[in-house]
Amino acid sequence: MQQSEFDKFADEYHQLLSKSISFSGEDPSFFYEYKVRAAAKIAQQQNLKVERILDFGSGVGNSVPFFLKYFPNVQLICADVSRRSLNVSATRFPNVAEHVEILGSTIPIDHRDVDLVFSACVFHHIPEVEHAGWLEELQRVSRPGALLTIFEHNPLNPITLKIVRDCPFDENAALIPANEFRRRLEQTGWKDAQIKFLIFFPHFLAPLRSVERFLERLPLGAQYAAIARSPN
Repeated sequence: MQQSEFDKFADEYHQLLSKSISFSGEDPSFFYEYKVRAAAKIAQQQNLKVERILDFGSGVGNSVPFFLKYFPNVQLICADVSRRSLNVSATRFPNVAEHVEILGSTIPIDHRDVDLVFSACVFHHIPEVEHAGWLEELQRVSRPGALLTIFEHNPLNPITLKIVRDCPFDENAALIPANEFRRRLEQTGWKDAQIKFLIFFPHFLAPLRSVERFLERLPLGAQYAAIARSPN
């Protein structure tokens, strides 16, 4: 997806997403929080001290309040190709994060600058031929041993496929099989790449979500997390 496409959806992103995911029975904030909470849990499990986070493809800042909740006192960098989305985010959350516009094929932050790279449902908007370049760029800005957590839609889940079909800004999306994403991480030099499947139960089965941690290898979750570490 190009900058202009993101720009035109910036002011109505929440409303459009709410409509497209109504089938799930959840508000969009459920999914924003779910991913940030999952990233925080993974960082804790891996004994990673997080001081600086890059939200790659941060959009209008929907994850920002949850970074503040689960990663208190960290420095947050929100990066996106859409200047309009970044302006909306900065207006919603003033003086909370650094907002940087991605121009061309580089992220305007320093080499080896962040401890955790977070990306939520961004790569399916990026042409496949550019994936390797962006994964290498994310590695460039990551400190040795930094954690990468990329969340994507699972194309094996029928509910996910319906949501993507109904979502206007997913019109040009190309969903990525989980094993293929792990392979791309390994090919671009990321270490200890693994996949965790997430979100197995819709809202009316929410009491069952307590067992989801035992289902992470079952490729039926609505989304998955592609996890890896930056080489030393």
